[in-house]
Amino acid sequence: MARSNDRLDLITIGRSCIDLYGQQIGGRLEDMSSFAKYVGGSPTNTAVGAARLGLSAGLLTRVGADHFGRFIREQLGREGVAVDGVLTDAERLTALVFLGIRDPDTFPLIFYRENCADMALNIDDIDPAFIQSAGAVLINGTHLSQPGVFDASVRACELARAAGGKVVFDIDYRPVLWGLTGKDRGEDRFVSHGGVTARLQQVLPLCDLIVGTEEEFHILGGTTDTVAALRAVRARSDALLVCKRGPDGCSAFPAAIPDSLDDGVVGRGFRVEVFNVLGAGDAFMAGFLRGWLRGEPLETCCEFANACGAIVVSRHGCAPAMATWEELQSFLGGGERPFRLREDAQLEQLHWATTRTGDYEELTVLAMDHRSQFEDICRRIGADPARIPEFKKLALKAVDRLAQGDPRYGVLLDGRFGMRGLEAAADYPYWIGRPIELPGSCPLEFESSDDVATELATWPKNHVVKCLAFYHPDDAQDLRDRQERQLLRLQDACRKTGHELLVEIIASRSGSVDDRTVSRAIERLYDLGMKPDWWKLEPADTHAAWANIESAILRSDPKCRGVVLLGLSAPQDELIASFEAAASARIVKGFAVGRTIFAETAEQWLAERIDDEAAITDLSSRFAVLIDAWRTAKAAVGGPARGAARP
Repeated sequence: MARSNDRLDLITIGRSCIDLYGQQIGGRLEDMSSFAKYVGGSPTNTAVGAARLGLSAGLLTRVGADHFGRFIREQLGREGVAVDGVLTDAERLTALVFLGIRDPDTFPLIFYRENCADMALNIDDIDPAFIQSAGAVLINGTHLSQPGVFDASVRACELARAAGGKVVFDIDYRPVLWGLTGKDRGEDRFVSHGGVTARLQQVLPLCDLIVGTEEEFHILGGTTDTVAALRAVRARSDALLVCKRGPDGCSAFPAAIPDSLDDGVVGRGFRVEVFNVLGAGDAFMAGFLRGWLRGEPLETCCEFANACGAIVVSRHGCAPAMATWEELQSFLGGGERPFRLREDAQLEQLHWATTRTGDYEELTVLAMDHRSQFEDICRRIGADPARIPEFKKLALKAVDRLAQGDPRYGVLLDGRFGMRGLEAAADYPYWIGRPIELPGSCPLEFESSDDVATELATWPKNHVVKCLAFYHPDDAQDLRDRQERQLLRLQDACRKTGHELLVEIIASRSGSVDDRTVSRAIERLYDLGMKPDWWKLEPADTHAAWANIESAILRSDPKCRGVVLLGLSAPQDELIASFEAAASARIVKGFAVGRTIFAETAEQWLAERIDDEAAITDLSSRFAVLIDAWRTAKAAVGGPARGAARP
């Protein structure tokens, strides 16, 4: 993440809020019943978009000392946006916006911005060192609507120019935020008002780049004739003017304004189905700045901007829909795309894979998501199954004792017996996996709800969905078809709810296994369209088996996060011996092992022969032995090696 003592490409200034997006499409906001939560506000969206496109971006704003303010700060950090300028306002709440998608022309908006945190930004919040650390600052029209934020914006511009930086002005005109419409008219884009025009024009001499729609240039220029409005702006500023024209792309004017918008500098346009115009302008700005701040020709800047706008206009949400640099390059060079762009499976997969957060060169997981196995222990020793949840809470404590905040450790816990542990894990930075399958089911069935998407909608976003399938590529066709349909249903549900997916394959219970068995199973699932984020696989004894697995994964999904090994209750020495072959494959990142670690400890604790502290110590010690063995195996083949894991 960029820091203020680094040279930033861009600092955006102004609105930062929570977008609550209606998830029902095609109806009134009154009839929407559930909402997705995203970071929002035009400058915040642009900062996210710029960071995804490879610019080093920061944000200057205020957020409340509340849950939503913390979410904004955390999400910006995950996106790589510098948060040194995200100030906490203890007196005001983070702003909210409710948004809906009714039809291609109607996008109802309700702004909850009365005395909100970001509108309290003032001139004392402008840190000269932070502003002058950037090559450019971006201000927006909403933050010119009140004296305090107006003064703060102007001061930032003056500091930037004094340090040789550029000033970008996003006109960002929302009449409701100037008090010119009823509060239920947030979607209105234009109301003529001389006072607003006069206020906006005060910043024009400070600007190097001004971007807006035709309606926004109408308010800035004081006339509804677009060419006349642009000429009125040109009379007050030498800035590069860029007029956004929706499906017609844009026109850029570096000098005098011609008689027709078509005579400006234009870039390639892209016609796609309009699903949601909200956020498309912020994406346009991010794309344009990616070219402009890197010295690209204006035609290229316009092309980047038009493409980013087209991508976002096809998706739900603003900030989460922003394109990454790799995605933009694919879009520009990928040939024919469907008019309904969100149906482009290749582009959507690339978007998903390049916007996941976290990087795992190593992942070691204590797997305690077992259900039937714990019930079996209780039956065998006569223990009360009601005690199982208390034991599973100890898993997180055992992991934390080793990890000490290192996010490359994790836990696998179930929602039936492990819910208290899952709840506690919310306050830790560890990887969290959670099973969805009905234990032992073959054909695969899901636990809890027949509608797996409805079930996943109740899970926190950071819970990775783990699904075990007893699956062999030579299974009878009927069995294989039924299992594959379930896995495809699950992947679709995970993408719709925003959860990562780990698919665990156990082939050895269904037939003989050779060096090609598991790779054939993986190839088969990829051919059907499966692209899980993780695979969890049985240990294989040979380097050839792992080479085949790695080749199958990288050929079909080079952005797969990786493979973790499962244990199958193998004795510790046997499991450690299997690490040598697995470590030779770079795609194998670690393990998610359970019974090898916990079986004896669980029996002792459930029988009340040891207490909590002894159980935590024992779990940590056994876990540490496997971690040290894995790191030793990886180091032997030139993989990542870190210090010993000792409780």
